[in-house]
Amino acid sequence: MITVLSFNEVRATSAGRIGLAPTMGALHDGHLALFRAARSGSDTVVASIFVNPKQFGPDDDLDRYPRDLERDQTLAESAGVDVLFVPPVGEMYPASPRTQVSLGGLTEHFEGARRPGHFEGVALVVAKLLIGIRPTRAYFGRKDAQQLSVVQQLSDDLSIPVEIVPVSTVREPDGLALSSRNQFLSGDERAAAVALSRGLFAAASEVEGGERDGARLEQLVKQELAGHSSLQVEYVGLADSATASTLAGLTTDTFLAVAARIGKTRLIDNVAFSVGDDSVIVDRGELLTGPSVLEEA
Repeated sequence: MITVLSFNEVRATSAGRIGLAPTMGALHDGHLALFRAARSGSDTVVASIFVNPKQFGPDDDLDRYPRDLERDQTLAESAGVDVLFVPPVGEMYPASPRTQVSLGGLTEHFEGARRPGHFEGVALVVAKLLIGIRPTRAYFGRKDAQQLSVVQQLSDDLSIPVEIVPVSTVREPDGLALSSRNQFLSGDERAAAVALSRGLFAAASEVEGGERDGARLEQLVKQELAGHSSLQVEYVGLADSATASTLAGLTTDTFLAVAARIGKTRLIDNVAFSVGDDSVIVDRGELLTGPSVLEEA
């Protein structure tokens, strides 16, 4: 594996079918799942690490976001990455950008409503990565469900010749979705945080039993969260996977999302539903079967 700092270096060292996995570093098993998925379908696997200041608001944790490049390099290489792109801010933004990328209705709810400007920053940096690196496929985790909707629409609207590949959420054995921010949780906060996935799983089980009403599914999640006073719930909602618009029931591919604050840490999670004529396939994510790289660290 080589580490490069510029778009020119990425293009000079990548060939054949290029698989790109964008990250902000602080790698965990969820990121490694992206790299391994890219490895299985690519000649060159490119991973990027860039903590994008454009997607952090004044109340977000930009300065607190964990960074450990040496560790990330070791993990990326172990998962089959060929080229690690670690651009400085000056490479991504040589000057203050005048171009804005806005996706209208896709960002009005959920994360977009809670974090004004966040998705404009995400869309700008993803557009730069897709156009600058020119991957054949780009891999994004389902845990950021609304982001996945935004990225797919972005690539479609700008006619970027890339296949967007969703990768299932990776979870700790008790169900907690892996996140770089989990390391900030105290013992008590960690115990409360698992309520997010328990609520989502309870709703998923109801869907498998035939439930299709959005209000009922949202209520199941809220009931689980209500048992933990340390959780400050920001939203629970059912949304169209393509448009991220709210839905009253399961009539198309959807995701059921939740966000909550626990102490100083903000967590998000979701389960995805693929709706067919007679059945619904639930994607709860994948449970780790061994120790996580965070535990090993």
